Amino acid sequence: MENTVELEILGLSSNHSQSGSFTLVMGEITGTRRLPIVIGMFEAQAIAIEIEKIVPNRPMTHDLFKSFASNFNFSVDHILVSDMREGVFYAKIVCKDDEKTVEIDARPSDAIAIAVRFDAPIFCEKKVMSEAAIEFNEEEEAKSEKESASSSPKTSPTKAQKHEALKDFSLEKLNQMLEKAINSEDYERAARIRDEINRRN
Repeated sequence: MENTVELEILGLSSNHSQSGSFTLVMGEITGTRRLPIVIGMFEAQAIAIEIEKIVPNRPMTHDLFKSFASNFNFSVDHILVSDMREGVFYAKIVCKDDEKTVEIDARPSDAIAIAVRFDAPIFCEKKVMSEAAIEFNEEEEAKSEKESASSSPKTSPTKAQKHEALKDFSLEKLNQMLEKAINSEDYERAARIRDEINRRN
């Protein structure tokens, strides 16, 4: 697909700054950029359950969508993270049957929870990637993993750290902080810093 980048799910981590939310980290298949998206607890659970192939006692909402689709003979062709406005991501579920293709607006978290159930590819508009993705160097990743293995366990962030006023920092300082957050694999903080930098550009 032109003007898009294919993504894969790299992991889920709890979001310390927003209680009950998680950071979903997506990575481009043919590159090193990563796209962190903050999602709700229910959607995080829905994604994790399907990835781990856990069968719930009763169908979850996204399982219901799949049952509905199979009974009416349509499938999910792919998911597209189509836009980002004021730090909020937008997505489309692209469905097909024998006759037509339909795009359905959705939150990225719901769209991705559905994608994993249909084993459908996930794409992101290049424009969104250029605005929101974080460049990640494999050498830095190996270095940060080595450092974290040899250091003591991370302490929980203080209340001040959780709610630091990013608006008080200069653009140059924010870029330095972003690089440090990426090196330490703190995607949640990196996403907040990235959003603050984007607001100023």
